[in-house]
Amino acid sequence: MATEHLTPGQRIARARHRKGWDQATLAEKIGRSVSWLSKVENGRMPLDRMSVVGHIAEVLGVEISELTGQPYRHETEELDSGHSAIPGLRLALQQATMPGGAALLGGRQPRSLDDLEANVRLAEQLRQDAKFTALGDVLPSIITDLTVITADQEADRDRAEALMLRACHMARVSSNLLGHHDLGWTAVQRELVAAQRVGAPGLVAAASWDLCGVWLHEAQLDPAKSAALSALDQIEPYVGADDMVKAMWGALHLRAAVAYSRLWNQTEAESHLAEAKHVAEALPRDGNVFQTQFNRVNTTIHAVEVSMELGRPRDVITRAEHVAIAEIASSERQAHYWTCTAAGYHMNRKENEAVDALLRADRIAPQHVRNRPLVRNIVRDLRGSGPLLRQRELLNLAKVMRLP
Repeated sequence: MATEHLTPGQRIARARHRKGWDQATLAEKIGRSVSWLSKVENGRMPLDRMSVVGHIAEVLGVEISELTGQPYRHETEELDSGHSAIPGLRLALQQATMPGGAALLGGRQPRSLDDLEANVRLAEQLRQDAKFTALGDVLPSIITDLTVITADQEADRDRAEALMLRACHMARVSSNLLGHHDLGWTAVQRELVAAQRVGAPGLVAAASWDLCGVWLHEAQLDPAKSAALSALDQIEPYVGADDMVKAMWGALHLRAAVAYSRLWNQTEAESHLAEAKHVAEALPRDGNVFQTQFNRVNTTIHAVEVSMELGRPRDVITRAEHVAIAEIASSERQAHYWTCTAAGYHMNRKENEAVDALLRADRIAPQHVRNRPLVRNIVRDLRGSGPLLRQRELLNLAKVMRLP
């Protein structure tokens, strides 16, 4: 069977066989029953939490993508959900991160910093809307122009590096959400260099926030947690005097909350979540410092996610009901909320409500939704759960996702 057609359960079984383990051995190591593992491998139990997938990957000693099957590619550009942007983005990031990369760009005449800043703002809206194909049309040239400018001794390099950090953040997010995690790491490396060169606490915090994001996507939970805690310590002296740094302080607490929830540490997860909520109350309702969307609504979205990762389905639904989702100006965040809510409904055996939530998410940000392992696992399970009110729409979603 071609590997792209393997289910997550079949991928787990393949990795288990490669280790020479039977089901009883793996079940014991992950703290689950043989019956549970058998159902997962046979496709009768969904993997609806990244905390569970990450734990299994860690025990098996494989990368998370080996179990999720990312990136998910399709035969036509119409269905390919943004992957056509990756080759150009990869080349731009390679040139931006290699020593002397600007010299390889010949006599390229970059746009002015004013023009580039305007283009970065437009690209950031595409990123918030999870329009990866459109973002891929503009982002590589922005990064390439900034590669030339940051190597120019006479340029305003601090301003250029700050723009490079914002551009590479967009590259990091889109790469991770599309499942190209190695490219996400390349992008965040350039962010860390930019932050180090400028030295501003806000930039340092933003790069650290993205570093946590890379490790969360790779299910490297202890490094993600440690990076968040280290950054919080580093910027704490600057929090009181600068709202931008205060917002990053809150955003890093949200990163820590997610990391601890995936480590199944409810006490620490809820503690960091509470601190983030406290900070958000003192900041603008539409806050979006460094594309973090750190504001009151996003802290409530994170609360839903934390409950989902902790495996507390009733809390997922209770918290979801208190999210003013229409108030956040980010299609990606809205879709993320609806997918987490769908997972909660699915855990609660409310299958029709789960389907409604998934279809709503797909209408809002299809390129984001169709590349999420969580969504694909839930859709696969719902597809075989029996008659549903919106069965035809669900089957169509499974078809365009090309689910095995």
